[in-house]
Amino acid sequence: MARRAGARTGGPNRGSGGGTGVKAARRPEIRLPELVPYEGGELEPDGDYDGVEFRDRDLTGQDGAGARFMDCALTECALDGTGLKSARVLDSVLTGIRGVGTNLADASLRDVEIVDARLGGTQLYGAVLERVLIRGGKIDFLNLRQARLRDVVFQGCVLVEPDFGGARLERVEFVDCAVKAADFTAATLTDVDLRAAVELGIAAGVDRLAGAVISTAQLLDLAPVLAGQLGIRVEG
Repeated sequence: MARRAGARTGGPNRGSGGGTGVKAARRPEIRLPELVPYEGGELEPDGDYDGVEFRDRDLTGQDGAGARFMDCALTECALDGTGLKSARVLDSVLTGIRGVGTNLADASLRDVEIVDARLGGTQLYGAVLERVLIRGGKIDFLNLRQARLRDVVFQGCVLVEPDFGGARLERVEFVDCAVKAADFTAATLTDVDLRAAVELGIAAGVDRLAGAVISTAQLLDLAPVLAGQLGIRVEG
């Protein structure tokens, strides 16, 4: 069984928010057990996968709705149109996954690392993400509407038009990543640290940034959007 040293012991945070008035996100610390290569057939709805490695598997179009993945590794797997609605992914590492239209709506991800993903149109609306690190890779049109994110770090990745509409974000960090045309409409932000994002573009919901911290340079970049939101006309 995987264990995360210090994950729940109240140890020191390692995020970028220390000493600045914004609480840092707690990152997952995953130690996978010795894994068994997965040799089964297609994913099954409500399936139970414990301590297995999916490597170079084509899971395109398969239905694993409600399945549980515990202490697992998914490496270089194809997830085009894979149905994982209401799935539970726990203490697991996903590396080099790729796919369009992966359905993780209402899923639960806890103590998970997602590394170098190449995803498009991933559905995570209504999902719960807790102690999740998304590092590297590129994700286009990520749907996180009505999702709950707590202790989530986006690091070194590119997010194109992510949709956080109606989502609740608490202790979420954007570190060395590019955020393009994000939608925060009706979102609630608490201790969200955007200062270390290398690019920050907000298409909608700039009025919901209360509870977030940004840098002075980012404030200047967002000034035209803020002025438009407040109805201020800038001339000259």
